[in-house]
Amino acid sequence: MSQIRKLSPSSQAAMLQPTRRDIRFHPPAERIADWHTAGGPIVTAFFNTFSIVLPVGERFFIDSVRAYRDEITDPELKKAITAFIGQEAMHGREHEEYNSAFFARAPIAPKFESFVQGVLSRLTRHFPKFVGLSGTIALEHFTALLADALLRDARVMEGAEPHYAALWRWHALEETEHKAVAFDTWEAVMGRGPKAYFLRGLGLVLATVIFWGLVLPVFLQVLRTEGKLTDVKAWRQFYRYNFGEIGLLRVQLRNYLDYFRPGFHPWDHDNREYLQQIDAFLAEQEKRAA
Repeated sequence: MSQIRKLSPSSQAAMLQPTRRDIRFHPPAERIADWHTAGGPIVTAFFNTFSIVLPVGERFFIDSVRAYRDEITDPELKKAITAFIGQEAMHGREHEEYNSAFFARAPIAPKFESFVQGVLSRLTRHFPKFVGLSGTIALEHFTALLADALLRDARVMEGAEPHYAALWRWHALEETEHKAVAFDTWEAVMGRGPKAYFLRGLGLVLATVIFWGLVLPVFLQVLRTEGKLTDVKAWRQFYRYNFGEIGLLRVQLRNYLDYFRPGFHPWDHDNREYLQQIDAFLAEQEKRAA
Protein backbone atom coordinates (compact mmCIF):
# COMPACT_ATOMS: atom_id res chain seq x y z
CA MET A 1 0.00 0.00 0.00
CA SER A 2 1.18 3.53 -0.74
CA GLN A 3 2.62 5.68 2.01
CA ILE A 4 1.40 9.16 2.92
CA ARG A 5 4.00 11.89 2.57
CA LYS A 6 4.10 15.63 3.20
CA LEU A 7 4.09 17.81 0.12
CA SER A 8 6.45 20.65 -0.57
CA PRO A 9 5.49 23.78 1.40
CA SER A 10 3.75 25.40 -1.55
CA SER A 11 1.19 22.61 -1.74
CA GLN A 12 -0.09 22.78 1.85
CA ALA A 13 -1.68 19.33 1.53
CA ALA A 14 -0.95 15.63 1.87
CA MET A 15 -0.53 13.21 -1.03
CA LEU A 16 0.62 9.70 -1.74
CA GLN A 17 4.09 8.45 -2.56
CA PRO A 18 3.64 6.44 -5.79
CA THR A 19 4.92 2.90 -6.17
CA ARG A 20 6.18 1.38 -9.44
CA ARG A 21 4.45 -1.94 -10.10
CA ASP A 22 5.56 -4.27 -12.88
CA ILE A 23 2.34 -6.01 -13.92
CA ARG A 24 1.50 -7.80 -17.17
CA PHE A 25 -2.08 -8.06 -18.43
CA HIS A 26 -1.89 -9.71 -21.89
CA PRO A 27 -5.35 -8.67 -23.11
CA PRO A 28 -6.61 -11.14 -25.74
CA ALA A 29 -6.12 -9.63 -29.19
CA GLU A 30 -9.15 -11.39 -30.61
CA ARG A 31 -11.40 -9.40 -28.26
CA ILE A 32 -10.06 -5.96 -29.20
CA ALA A 33 -13.27 -4.85 -30.98
CA ASP A 34 -15.79 -6.22 -28.50
CA TRP A 35 -14.08 -6.42 -25.11
CA HIS A 36 -16.55 -4.03 -23.47
CA THR A 37 -19.57 -6.28 -23.88
CA ALA A 38 -21.94 -4.27 -21.70
CA GLY A 39 -20.87 -0.92 -23.09
CA GLY A 40 -21.11 -1.99 -26.69
CA PRO A 41 -18.89 -1.40 -29.73
CA ILE A 42 -18.80 2.42 -29.55
CA VAL A 43 -17.74 2.45 -25.90
CA THR A 44 -15.10 -0.15 -26.80
CA ALA A 45 -13.89 2.02 -29.71
CA PHE A 46 -13.80 5.08 -27.43
CA PHE A 47 -11.42 3.38 -25.00
CA ASN A 48 -9.39 1.89 -27.85
CA THR A 49 -8.98 5.28 -29.51
CA PHE A 50 -7.93 6.85 -26.22
CA SER A 51 -5.34 4.09 -25.81
CA ILE A 52 -3.66 5.02 -29.12
CA VAL A 53 -2.13 8.17 -27.64
CA LEU A 54 -1.18 6.75 -24.25
CA PRO A 55 2.28 5.26 -24.95
CA VAL A 56 3.55 8.39 -26.74
CA GLY A 57 1.79 10.58 -24.19
CA GLU A 58 3.34 8.73 -21.26
CA ARG A 59 6.82 9.19 -22.76
CA PHE A 60 6.11 12.90 -23.20
CA PHE A 61 5.04 13.17 -19.54
CA ILE A 62 8.18 11.36 -18.43
CA ASP A 63 10.44 13.64 -20.45
CA SER A 64 8.64 16.79 -19.29
CA VAL A 65 8.96 15.95 -15.60
CA ARG A 66 12.45 14.43 -15.83
CA ALA A 67 13.67 17.67 -17.45
CA TYR A 68 13.21 19.35 -14.05
CA ARG A 69 14.23 16.55 -11.69
CA ASP A 70 17.72 17.94 -11.08
CA GLU A 71 16.21 21.30 -10.06
CA ILE A 72 14.07 19.75 -7.31
CA THR A 73 15.50 20.10 -3.80
CA ASP A 74 12.72 18.35 -1.86
CA PRO A 75 13.98 14.73 -1.52
CA GLU A 76 10.45 13.36 -1.15
CA LEU A 77 9.26 15.06 -4.33
CA LYS A 78 12.35 13.85 -6.16
CA LYS A 79 11.58 10.32 -4.99
CA ALA A 80 7.99 10.74 -6.16
CA ILE A 81 9.21 11.89 -9.58
CA THR A 82 11.28 8.72 -9.95
CA ALA A 83 8.26 6.59 -9.05
CA PHE A 84 6.07 8.64 -11.42
CA ILE A 85 8.51 7.90 -14.25
CA GLY A 86 8.46 4.21 -13.37
CA GLN A 87 4.68 4.04 -13.32
CA GLU A 88 4.29 5.89 -16.61
CA ALA A 89 6.84 3.61 -18.27
CA MET A 90 4.82 0.55 -17.19
CA HIS A 91 1.60 2.14 -18.46
CA GLY A 92 3.20 2.81 -21.82
CA ARG A 93 4.47 -0.76 -22.11
CA GLU A 94 1.09 -2.33 -21.36
CA HIS A 95 -0.78 -0.03 -23.72
CA GLU A 96 1.71 -0.79 -26.47
CA GLU A 97 0.70 -4.47 -26.24
CA TYR A 98 -2.96 -3.45 -26.11
CA ASN A 99 -2.49 -1.17 -29.12
CA SER A 100 -0.73 -3.79 -31.22
CA ALA A 101 -4.03 -5.65 -31.53
CA PHE A 102 -5.91 -2.46 -32.32
CA PHE A 103 -3.33 -1.31 -34.87
CA ALA A 104 -3.75 -4.60 -36.74
CA ARG A 105 -7.49 -3.93 -37.03
CA ALA A 106 -7.69 -0.14 -37.50
CA PRO A 107 -5.33 1.21 -40.19
CA ILE A 108 -5.73 4.80 -38.99
CA ALA A 109 -4.47 3.96 -35.48
CA PRO A 110 -0.70 3.59 -36.16
CA LYS A 111 -0.83 6.63 -38.46
CA PHE A 112 -2.44 8.66 -35.70
CA GLU A 113 0.15 7.51 -33.18
CA SER A 114 2.96 8.61 -35.52
CA PHE A 115 1.27 11.97 -36.06
CA VAL A 116 0.89 12.61 -32.31
CA GLN A 117 4.50 11.55 -31.76
CA GLY A 118 5.59 14.10 -34.34
CA VAL A 119 3.54 16.87 -32.73
CA LEU A 120 4.98 16.13 -29.28
CA SER A 121 8.52 15.89 -30.63
CA ARG A 122 8.25 19.29 -32.30
CA LEU A 123 6.81 20.74 -29.11
CA THR A 124 9.77 19.41 -27.14
CA ARG A 125 12.34 20.66 -29.66
CA HIS A 126 10.99 24.11 -30.40
CA PHE A 127 9.43 25.37 -27.18
CA PRO A 128 10.80 26.06 -23.67
CA LYS A 129 10.60 23.07 -21.37
CA PHE A 130 8.00 24.72 -19.13
CA VAL A 131 5.54 24.47 -22.05
CA GLY A 132 5.87 20.70 -21.97
CA LEU A 133 5.40 20.64 -18.22
CA SER A 134 2.32 22.86 -18.49
CA GLY A 135 0.85 20.47 -21.03
CA THR A 136 1.75 17.53 -18.83
CA ILE A 137 0.00 18.84 -15.73
CA ALA A 138 -3.05 19.71 -17.83
CA LEU A 139 -3.29 16.23 -19.33
CA GLU A 140 -2.51 14.61 -15.98
CA HIS A 141 -5.50 16.52 -14.59
CA PHE A 142 -7.62 15.18 -17.43
CA THR A 143 -6.50 11.57 -16.95
CA ALA A 144 -6.93 11.85 -13.17
CA LEU A 145 -10.56 12.87 -13.68
CA LEU A 146 -11.20 9.96 -16.04
CA ALA A 147 -9.53 7.66 -13.52
CA ASP A 148 -11.74 9.00 -10.76
CA ALA A 149 -14.86 8.42 -12.85
CA LEU A 150 -13.81 4.84 -13.61
CA LEU A 151 -13.05 4.06 -9.95
CA ARG A 152 -16.13 5.89 -8.68
CA ASP A 153 -18.66 3.71 -10.49
CA ALA A 154 -18.13 -0.03 -10.97
CA ARG A 155 -20.59 0.03 -13.87
CA VAL A 156 -17.98 1.72 -16.06
CA MET A 157 -16.17 -1.61 -16.49
CA GLU A 158 -19.00 -3.95 -15.55
CA GLY A 159 -19.25 -6.89 -17.95
CA ALA A 160 -15.96 -6.07 -19.70
CA GLU A 161 -13.46 -8.78 -20.66
CA PRO A 162 -11.40 -9.29 -17.45
CA HIS A 163 -7.93 -8.58 -18.85
CA TYR A 164 -8.96 -5.29 -20.46
CA ALA A 165 -10.98 -4.28 -17.41
CA ALA A 166 -8.03 -5.03 -15.11
CA LEU A 167 -5.63 -3.02 -17.28
CA TRP A 168 -7.87 0.06 -17.23
CA ARG A 169 -8.52 -0.32 -13.50
CA TRP A 170 -4.77 -0.58 -12.77
CA HIS A 171 -4.09 2.45 -14.91
CA ALA A 172 -6.82 4.40 -13.11
CA LEU A 173 -5.48 3.46 -9.66
CA GLU A 174 -1.94 4.55 -10.49
CA GLU A 175 -3.07 7.73 -12.25
CA THR A 176 -4.88 8.57 -9.04
CA GLU A 177 -1.87 7.68 -6.92
CA HIS A 178 0.53 9.97 -8.80
CA LYS A 179 -1.93 12.65 -9.91
CA ALA A 180 -0.15 15.50 -8.07
CA VAL A 181 3.49 14.65 -8.83
CA ALA A 182 3.80 16.65 -12.06
CA PHE A 183 1.75 19.47 -10.51
CA ASP A 184 4.03 19.61 -7.46
CA THR A 185 6.99 19.71 -9.83
CA TRP A 186 5.38 22.65 -11.62
CA GLU A 187 4.86 24.55 -8.37
CA ALA A 188 8.38 23.77 -7.20
CA VAL A 189 9.96 25.27 -10.32
CA MET A 190 7.37 27.86 -11.42
CA GLY A 191 5.83 28.93 -8.10
CA ARG A 192 2.22 30.01 -7.58
CA GLY A 193 2.31 33.58 -8.89
CA PRO A 194 0.16 35.14 -11.61
CA LYS A 195 2.49 34.04 -14.42
CA ALA A 196 2.51 30.41 -13.25
CA TYR A 197 -1.28 30.48 -12.88
CA PHE A 198 -1.78 31.94 -16.35
CA LEU A 199 0.54 29.44 -18.00
CA ARG A 200 -1.01 26.40 -16.33
CA GLY A 201 -4.53 27.60 -17.16
CA LEU A 202 -3.57 28.25 -20.76
CA GLY A 203 -2.02 24.78 -20.84
CA LEU A 204 -5.35 23.14 -19.99
CA VAL A 205 -7.27 25.20 -22.55
CA LEU A 206 -4.83 24.31 -25.32
CA ALA A 207 -4.50 20.68 -24.25
CA THR A 208 -8.27 20.22 -24.20
CA VAL A 209 -8.82 21.81 -27.62
CA ILE A 210 -5.91 19.99 -29.24
CA PHE A 211 -6.62 16.62 -27.60
CA TRP A 212 -10.29 16.43 -28.54
CA GLY A 213 -9.66 18.13 -31.88
CA LEU A 214 -7.27 15.31 -32.78
CA VAL A 215 -8.96 12.35 -31.08
CA LEU A 216 -12.60 12.83 -32.11
CA PRO A 217 -12.03 12.62 -35.90
CA VAL A 218 -9.97 9.45 -35.40
CA PHE A 219 -12.66 7.99 -33.14
CA LEU A 220 -15.27 8.60 -35.84
CA GLN A 221 -13.00 7.09 -38.49
CA VAL A 222 -12.56 3.99 -36.33
CA LEU A 223 -16.34 3.69 -36.05
CA ARG A 224 -16.69 4.10 -39.82
CA THR A 225 -14.14 1.32 -40.36
CA GLU A 226 -16.00 -0.92 -37.92
CA GLY A 227 -19.34 -0.16 -39.59
CA LYS A 228 -20.74 1.26 -36.34
CA LEU A 229 -21.02 4.96 -37.19
CA THR A 230 -24.81 4.72 -37.65
CA ASP A 231 -25.49 2.09 -34.99
CA VAL A 232 -28.22 3.86 -33.01
CA LYS A 233 -28.36 1.27 -30.23
CA ALA A 234 -24.59 1.50 -29.69
CA TRP A 235 -24.74 5.31 -29.60
CA ARG A 236 -27.41 5.10 -26.90
CA GLN A 237 -25.08 2.88 -24.87
CA PHE A 238 -22.25 5.35 -25.46
CA TYR A 239 -24.43 8.24 -24.26
CA ARG A 240 -25.38 6.33 -21.11
CA TYR A 241 -21.73 5.63 -20.27
CA ASN A 242 -20.38 9.10 -20.95
CA PHE A 243 -23.19 11.60 -20.43
CA GLY A 244 -26.25 9.78 -19.12
CA GLU A 245 -26.88 7.54 -16.14
CA ILE A 246 -23.25 6.51 -15.62
CA GLY A 247 -21.80 9.76 -16.96
CA LEU A 248 -18.07 8.98 -17.20
CA LEU A 249 -17.40 12.46 -18.63
CA ARG A 250 -20.43 14.32 -17.29
CA VAL A 251 -19.71 13.75 -13.59
CA GLN A 252 -16.24 15.29 -13.91
CA LEU A 253 -17.14 18.60 -15.53
CA ARG A 254 -17.09 20.58 -12.27
CA ASN A 255 -13.77 19.03 -11.23
CA TYR A 256 -12.35 19.80 -14.68
CA LEU A 257 -13.27 23.47 -14.32
CA ASP A 258 -11.86 23.62 -10.79
CA TYR A 259 -8.38 23.52 -12.35
CA PHE A 260 -8.84 27.18 -13.25
CA ARG A 261 -9.20 28.20 -9.59
CA PRO A 262 -6.00 30.09 -8.60
CA GLY A 263 -5.40 28.01 -5.46
CA PHE A 264 -6.18 24.66 -7.07
CA HIS A 265 -4.22 21.54 -6.16
CA PRO A 266 -5.01 18.00 -7.46
CA TRP A 267 -5.50 16.64 -3.94
CA ASP A 268 -8.27 19.16 -3.32
CA HIS A 269 -10.23 16.33 -4.96
CA ASP A 270 -9.23 13.89 -2.26
CA ASN A 271 -10.19 10.45 -3.55
CA ARG A 272 -7.39 8.50 -1.94
CA GLU A 273 -9.96 6.08 -0.50
CA TYR A 274 -10.00 4.34 -3.90
CA LEU A 275 -6.36 3.40 -3.37
CA GLN A 276 -7.42 1.09 -0.58
CA GLN A 277 -8.39 -1.22 -3.45
CA ILE A 278 -4.78 -1.69 -4.54
CA ASP A 279 -3.87 -4.59 -2.26
CA ALA A 280 -6.98 -6.56 -3.25
CA PHE A 281 -6.34 -5.75 -6.90
CA LEU A 282 -2.76 -7.02 -6.73
CA ALA A 283 -3.97 -10.20 -5.03
CA GLU A 284 -6.47 -10.73 -7.86
CA GLN A 285 -3.74 -10.30 -10.46
CA GLU A 286 -1.42 -12.74 -8.70
CA LYS A 287 -4.23 -15.28 -8.53
CA ARG A 288 -5.01 -14.81 -12.23
CA ALA A 289 -1.34 -15.21 -13.17
CA ALA A 290 -0.86 -18.36 -11.08
